[in-house]
Amino acid sequence: MVSSLPQKRSDASSRFLKISIATQTLELFEQIADQPQIKLAHYPISSSRFGLGTEPGSNKTPLGHFFIEEKIGAGEPERMIFYRREPTGEIASLGGQIDHVLTRILWLGGLDPENQNTHDRYIYIHGTNQEDLIGTPASHGCIRMRNVDVIALFDAVAVGDRVEILI
Repeated sequence: MVSSLPQKRSDASSRFLKISIATQTLELFEQIADQPQIKLAHYPISSSRFGLGTEPGSNKTPLGHFFIEEKIGAGEPERMIFYRREPTGEIASLGGQIDHVLTRILWLGGLDPENQNTHDRYIYIHGTNQEDLIGTPASHGCIRMRNVDVIALFDAVAVGDRVEILI
């Protein structure tokens, strides 16, 4: 992980995320004009324990090309519990069996014909109370991150930035 990510970027730059299911990692890259891409950060993640897929109700993580459609939770405290994308005012303890959506939400939209239902399936990148499971497939379809990591990522990306989830 890179400790301090540049927050401002020029009009000629773009950022994008690559999520690897095989390595359970997320990497943040920046591309500036015709320059080589630069890796800005590397984070461990947790994808779905139910495998890969796009079927509604399957709790599977979709593959393919996406974009950040919405950013939710700016300024909320670390470990804030969200319910239906609204902060509840409750701060979660780490651990437990309930899979809470915490801290920040990056709501994904699908760009491929087979994953265009991603937004309707409520597939997010978000913080979790089950940080001990990060690095293993354990979610219900979303991409989980450690709370401190999702804050850093949230602050470094913008609505419209591209995301690729690959095996």
